[in-house]
Amino acid sequence: MSCSGKIVSVNGPVVRASGMRAFAMREMVMTGTRSLLGEIIRLDGDEALIQVFEETSGLKTGEPVTGTGGPLSMALGPGLMGCIFDGIGRPLGKLLEKEGPFVSRGVSVPQIDPDASWEVTPLGKVGDVATPGTPLASIRETSLVEHRILTPPGVEGEILSILPAGFHRASSTVARLRDGRGRERTVPMVSKWPVRTPRPSAERLLPDEPLLTGQRVIDGLFPLSKGGVAAIPGGFGTGKTVTQHQLAKWSDAQIVVYIGCGERGNEMTQVLEEFPVLEDPRTGKPLMERTVLIANTSNMPVAAREASIYTGITIAEYYRDMGYDVALMADSTSRWAEALREISGRLEEIPAEEGFPAYLPTRIAEFYERAGKVTTLGGNRGSISIIGAVSPPGGDFTEPVTRHTKRFIRCFWALDQQLARSRHFPAISWIDSYSEYGDEVKEWYAANVDSAWSTLRDKARALLAEDDSIQQIIRLVGADVLPDDQKLTALTASLLKNGYLQQGAFGPDSYCPPRKGIAILDILIGFHEKAEGMLERGCPLSLLKKMDELVELTHLRELPGDKLEAFADLKKRLFERMETVDRERLATRSAGTGSAATTEG
Repeated sequence: MSCSGKIVSVNGPVVRASGMRAFAMREMVMTGTRSLLGEIIRLDGDEALIQVFEETSGLKTGEPVTGTGGPLSMALGPGLMGCIFDGIGRPLGKLLEKEGPFVSRGVSVPQIDPDASWEVTPLGKVGDVATPGTPLASIRETSLVEHRILTPPGVEGEILSILPAGFHRASSTVARLRDGRGRERTVPMVSKWPVRTPRPSAERLLPDEPLLTGQRVIDGLFPLSKGGVAAIPGGFGTGKTVTQHQLAKWSDAQIVVYIGCGERGNEMTQVLEEFPVLEDPRTGKPLMERTVLIANTSNMPVAAREASIYTGITIAEYYRDMGYDVALMADSTSRWAEALREISGRLEEIPAEEGFPAYLPTRIAEFYERAGKVTTLGGNRGSISIIGAVSPPGGDFTEPVTRHTKRFIRCFWALDQQLARSRHFPAISWIDSYSEYGDEVKEWYAANVDSAWSTLRDKARALLAEDDSIQQIIRLVGADVLPDDQKLTALTASLLKNGYLQQGAFGPDSYCPPRKGIAILDILIGFHEKAEGMLERGCPLSLLKKMDELVELTHLRELPGDKLEAFADLKKRLFERMETVDRERLATRSAGTGSAATTEG
């Protein structure tokens, strides 16, 4: 901290300082006598503009600004799992221990406790050559996560020494290396990484494996790949947060990073209360053992909100480099964009559409491009899947954040207010939503679940699209004037909506295995195709509607997912009943024809 300057003016979270010629862009600084943490965002000759990550009330002109010599960084090492951090990476648990429920400004605590002790198992030995990404040691961070200390990017050489097996403090040096030029480098257990700099990987891979979520409308119609990006836009009360909670709990990602950037305090409180007591459905362990939470509510400083998503994605990349599949939830990127807009306004930058800065699309792209399925520097495969909630004012999907987000994502789960008002959840619109990952995960489904998935998906989407047009006619002239084939489409679409697309967030239907979802689709699409053939042979739809088995189709989701024979039995009974109806109709018609001929004779 050799450089120093003086405050010239204070404008909310933006502070102007002079005597800053020796400072660097994006350097972290301590502002004022309280040492408030800030970041240089503009340099102009001898002056600099600083965004301060804490409340600036009480700052005075003439107070000192001291440099730290480095950018905003996140400490990476064992101890992250199960922790709750604020937007700039300070552990809220440690702040509570130090300050109580009311945190003073300028308080500094280590992001990872240096005195914490961990049981280390060395994975290398003296004389081995370590390259970037080479695992040096293993630590059982939680019962669900094995933490691997890797050789950092840009570091390689022969191992001169390595920690022996046993318990060691987080401040320990794991290994000493000597490169080809004879220089020695140390690999600490806890390292720092600038949050705005993406961590490198060896190769980006095709996202050809689905992120299974247990939500039928997603897994069946609008799948997301591991390493893919998705957006959940929706107005107030449409279920963005609940949907993300479902994905965090049920998706087959190994690590979950949940970022609450700018959300209401009561929603973030709900997350903080529920996640520590939620049970991982696959292992029975607490879900927090594989979860990291970033909490930055709407009443916290906007500058810290702007930084929160970078803190979260840096943690996600760290675990991706170990070979894990990470799911990152950002709730909500609209509040993050509003923080950009407020800071941009105080910087007196020329505003673009709706007051957002002209660089909004660039920042959105930088965030979503850090997702992906990769080959890590150590040769493993890892992925980061980003699911970003968007909160368009009034549910208007044409506003800038939603519109620009659609440019950089490939999966769009549009939440519909009308569906939410009618208590249809998840309220994901089957008309406005789309996924471009369907073709890429088709082979995986064929090899691991059922080869019929892609065909059933296409047929279901086509039926729902056709029904949308039919519903417009029904609203104008009523259903009675429709021909039977259109009535059948409306009937099957209704069965799809109630028996397949609708899914409660609580109870036994909260999670649906992929095979169960395909079994439900198979029955409903099979019914539609068989009924179409009967209509072509002259069977009226009214006869099919009288079948008792038709009522069972509306309760398909209630059948247990681990007993697929129940679906096969229902399908068999349904088809047999339909054939019986057809035979009885033909027999009745033949009898009627014979009787008419006798009467005429």
